[in-house]
Amino acid sequence: MVEEERVVETPEQRPIEHHTTVIEERRGGGGAAVLMGIAILIVVIIGAFYFYNKSQNDNLKTSAVTSAAESVSDSAQKVGDSAEKAADSLGNN
Repeated sequence: MVEEERVVETPEQRPIEHHTTVIEERRGGGGAAVLMGIAILIVVIIGAFYFYNKSQNDNLKTSAVTSAAESVSDSAQKVGDSAEKAADSLGNN
């Protein structure tokens, strides 16, 4: 006959298992913030360029209107001078 030997461990005799949990804290997502910042900067630059050009165009239009008004004024002065000369020449006859 075969003899069987049984070993029964009590809780005090069992080896203690240790578990170590490592928590890593990673910071990410900085790339998205940088891209948003660059996009906003580009929009601001385009807006500033647009408003600067609009202001320049308004100045050019104002200058063109002023020049046209001066030209009309000069022409009216010449017509007035011619009319005065014509009236003087009729009155002397």
